[in-house]
Amino acid sequence: MGAFKIIGGETLSGEIFPQGAKNEALQVICAVLLTPEDVTISNVPDILDVNRLIELLQGLGVKVNRRSENEYVFKADDINLDYLQTPEYYKKATSIRGGVMILGPMLARFGMCYLPQPGGDKIGRRRLDTHFIGFQKLGTKFQYDEREKSYHLSAPELRGDYMLLEEASVTGTANIIMAAVLAKGKTTIFNAACEPYLVQLCEMLNRMGANISGIGSNLLVIEGVSEMGGTSHTMLSDMIEVGSFIGLAAMTQSTITIKNVDLANLGRIPGVFRQLGLVIEQSGTDLIIPSMDEYVIETFIDGSIMKVDDAPWPGFTPDLISIVLVVAAQAKGSVLIHQKMFESRLFFVDKLIDMGARIILCDPHRATVIGLNHEQPLRGIKMSSPDIRAGVALLIAALSAQGTSIIENIEQIDRGYQNIDKRLQLLGAKIERIK
Repeated sequence: MGAFKIIGGETLSGEIFPQGAKNEALQVICAVLLTPEDVTISNVPDILDVNRLIELLQGLGVKVNRRSENEYVFKADDINLDYLQTPEYYKKATSIRGGVMILGPMLARFGMCYLPQPGGDKIGRRRLDTHFIGFQKLGTKFQYDEREKSYHLSAPELRGDYMLLEEASVTGTANIIMAAVLAKGKTTIFNAACEPYLVQLCEMLNRMGANISGIGSNLLVIEGVSEMGGTSHTMLSDMIEVGSFIGLAAMTQSTITIKNVDLANLGRIPGVFRQLGLVIEQSGTDLIIPSMDEYVIETFIDGSIMKVDDAPWPGFTPDLISIVLVVAAQAKGSVLIHQKMFESRLFFVDKLIDMGARIILCDPHRATVIGLNHEQPLRGIKMSSPDIRAGVALLIAALSAQGTSIIENIEQIDRGYQNIDKRLQLLGAKIERIK
């Protein structure tokens, strides 16, 4: 098991390119199962979760040609359904959360699928009800094996239907869409998630021959087609990496340029960081975060304490709540962080408190942060990464802290951030990977 050794307190500078979007990759790569033709996907991030998903598809028989570091050609013309019953498949499927995304395409094209309980971040309950209720509306039968903790699904014929989703689940919406594109008749999905990554998926599927309307809204209409073809697709830059680098610049009081950012797909991310007092400048497709001696948290118009909370798109993404919380630790002023979706995501704040941050954990969902205004630095400690986003938040804190920090369990960070140590070294960070 690896660890990062970080000597903090260094001022960083330079340019950094965000990787392809992890959350988009897990959807569009599974979509290759819908067709026997070639599908070319570019800007694929070289991270553990994506690489494990690709290995899972290879086990199923998908031919994978890696043209370059971040471009792949997939061809799913000879799928081995017997692989679903092997111990190797069980092991790979339980190691990643993204494995759940094969369900929709497999049901659509082959009428069956089997999936053990998927892995992923331990950030609280992550129900799959939205996926399975949607599949049932399309005519799928499923059984849950309590002993094996696995799902068995069968659908000899999928038929379109109207459904009102219980929650605007991103992965649930994506899975239902991929099942519905080959279903007979019309499927209407209300309260659909509408993140940019879902827009990307729907546009890719339409290029493959699907008939999806209402893209970008929470009301999708899908007219089923009989077959899907190949296509080429380029993924967006990862908005979570963009937000992480904004936070890194603020905490280390550095000037950093974030290159090739799709500004139209950042939603409220720049606005929330500006509420914390950060300056974010735009130059073409680049974001420039200038060095600041201090950044002052705004208050609401009536003078009450600022509150940052997560919400379904176009609200603020829950994946950046951890970063915002860390940035607030060195702001001037106070802010209430409200993480609504997962009841375990804020438990990493005890590490920040050990580093000297002034944070009150009110309950599993809320934390009040009283900023230090850089009047006293955080101090380096030894800690462990509990999940992808908290791990990077702790990494940012360590880079701003005085002294040496050790972050263990960095496989969690590697699951979502490509070569993060090497890219940060190019900015001047003193970080090394150790055993």
